[in-house]
Amino acid sequence: MSGPMIGRTRVKICGLTREEDIDAAVAAGADALGFVLWPGSQRAIDEERLAQLAARVPAFVTRVGLFVDQCPEFVHRCEAHLDLVQYHGDETPTLCAQAARPWIKALRMRDGLDLHEAAERYAESRGLLLDAYKPGVPGGTGDTFDWSRIPATLAKPVILAGGLTATNVGEAIRAVRPYAVDVSGGVEHSRGIKEPTRIRAFIDHVFLAQQS
Repeated sequence: MSGPMIGRTRVKICGLTREEDIDAAVAAGADALGFVLWPGSQRAIDEERLAQLAARVPAFVTRVGLFVDQCPEFVHRCEAHLDLVQYHGDETPTLCAQAARPWIKALRMRDGLDLHEAAERYAESRGLLLDAYKPGVPGGTGDTFDWSRIPATLAKPVILAGGLTATNVGEAIRAVRPYAVDVSGGVEHSRGIKEPTRIRAFIDHVFLAQQS
């Protein structure tokens, strides 16, 4: 088991750009919704759109903003519409700590990455999001990585990302026992456009995996 495992595996649906996709994710039982605020992504939204979409999210569903090496002033403005900040670049612990909201740190699983050291370095984070490594791409690669690289115990909750779909998320949960799983492309029919049936299938397979 990686990190503090508290009950069931949570689900974050990331890269949301439309109201109907928010509704579909909430109806299917998503615990968290991710909004990409980094303009280099094809799923990016701006501050105005964030305000519109975040206002649609009901109580007890966490609104997460994804940032990649962006200035603290921009992050602070966006935080008015967020519950959690996700740093997905090369941010230092000092920079991350400037967030007004709780935050998590995404780590790309490049060769030589020591997760125990990273957990200690980002000790103030609420969790570590582990994603596949692809040079020059901060995330959203659609690729998986070798899950056996994740230590059986880690000082921080693990949010598993990278190439997850309804087909492989059950295997991933049984292998890693993560605190949460994060999906974007795996529930889309085109970039930034979610498919309700894929969202439901993904979450259904998460629930089934926890019963096995």
